[in-house]
Amino acid sequence: MSILRAAVCAALFVFTPLLAHGQDVTLSSLDGGVTLSGELESYDGEFYRVRTDYGVLTLDGSGVYCTGPACPSLEGYVAEITFSGAESIGAELLPALWERFASKHGYSMARESLSDTDFTLVLAQAENDVARIRFELGSSDFGLEKFLAEEADIALSLREANEEERALALENGIGRLNRIQNTRILGLDGVVPVVAKTNPVTAISLSQLAQVLSGEIVNWQDIGGIDAPIEVHLREDGSGLLQRATLEILEEGDKLSDAATRHLQDASLADAVARDPFAIGLTSLSNGSNVTAMSLLGGCGFPFRATHEAVKAEDYPLTAPLFMYVPSRRFPKVVREFFAFLSTPNAAQVVADLGFVNQVPHEIPVSAQGERLANAILRAGEETSLEDVQSMVAELRDGQRLTTTFRFEAGSSRMDAQSQANVARLAEVLEAGLFGDRKLTFVGFSDGDGSAAANRKIALRRAEAVEAAVLAEATLFDPARMGVESKGYGEAMPMACDETAWGSKVNRRVEAWLGPVLPPELPEYARDTPPLEN
Repeated sequence: MSILRAAVCAALFVFTPLLAHGQDVTLSSLDGGVTLSGELESYDGEFYRVRTDYGVLTLDGSGVYCTGPACPSLEGYVAEITFSGAESIGAELLPALWERFASKHGYSMARESLSDTDFTLVLAQAENDVARIRFELGSSDFGLEKFLAEEADIALSLREANEEERALALENGIGRLNRIQNTRILGLDGVVPVVAKTNPVTAISLSQLAQVLSGEIVNWQDIGGIDAPIEVHLREDGSGLLQRATLEILEEGDKLSDAATRHLQDASLADAVARDPFAIGLTSLSNGSNVTAMSLLGGCGFPFRATHEAVKAEDYPLTAPLFMYVPSRRFPKVVREFFAFLSTPNAAQVVADLGFVNQVPHEIPVSAQGERLANAILRAGEETSLEDVQSMVAELRDGQRLTTTFRFEAGSSRMDAQSQANVARLAEVLEAGLFGDRKLTFVGFSDGDGSAAANRKIALRRAEAVEAAVLAEATLFDPARMGVESKGYGEAMPMACDETAWGSKVNRRVEAWLGPVLPPELPEYARDTPPLEN
């Protein structure tokens, strides 16, 4: 009886509703003293979730008997889960991750194809099915719509949930889609303007790209090419990739040209561009092997190249996280184990093998950041002097920048979804001791809006906020072991001009830097030995 009562009390505060199945069950305590009736919403092999007069309650199956037509079989339980959304995430990446997970946990895996976009993965052990993982693929819009209607368990998206979708998720008890508890980042991709390999134009400014996409520029001659019409190729409406790009590129009120040729898949888009010397398209970094990726030019001419390193560090302005949205509820054990697997090196290797960018921190030496430093020197002026830049370089020159960058939601001190994931990832690395005893410095930068002195203070506060978040997450890490500090350099190292919204956004950031690898400490007998005289 105490087990049932405890479960009821806990459930009132912890859990949120699921899909209502509308089938009655009665759960009774083992001694028969307490009974509870309602509509069974789910059973995950361990816990029942029942809609009752008291709300949706979650009860431990080991403490109750179940009676009624909807009671599941306690033997041979098979977990079922549905992924819905972006085909570019669900067609290959998720199946490959499930396959590696199955191999590591001793499961066999088979695939049942239902259509070109719908299929089921069946995990089994000793000839008994363990889980059925259903995929219903399409666009990011499609996945989020199914997820918010509670017709899918997990949404796959190449764009972030908008304010309306966040509000609906909160209203329906699904969770907060701008928090790490409900938002997982599987990896990163980049939105890349591409041309045929025979096209001599290999760079385009974001303002020029906006005009091409909106139909204001229709001839290659206007962007440094020959006198020939520009043929534009884009994904279909509802594509998260396209929505991510247009949000960053187009000005408010601008629309995509009706003359653009639309494609249902990135592969067909890239193939069409590769065959046409006068075509330009927007596709993903992971899908552009047969075309040339154009460099993006900021308002100051600073080039952005879609390399894996630039995407991982979020230095490339059209970086696209691979979002996986999950509800605030308990999943079956095999699914929870899969979620834990996603944070392992094995999963990161699968992400990289399929052409995406994983989130494992990578070190970038100062010698590989010449363009950033050159831009800082060129932009030095009255507000940020050359002496300020020299002081910053002197502090960082012996260090290595990590590809783990932190940014904040617009007009907020709260980190965005990608940065929240970066906090968790960096905390795991610190707890694992992978950096040895090297000093870790969080370095804050700002845009140029306001005075240089004020911007240095803002940058420092944000660096300190990131430091506090990482240390709070890394509970097994001792910061005294390697030394952790924060610094703020304000607008001393701009990545772009502040004249555009994306330029200001990319300038407002916190970077993580590691100190140099220290030489081994001298043995005790050699520490005070005077040098030999000539």
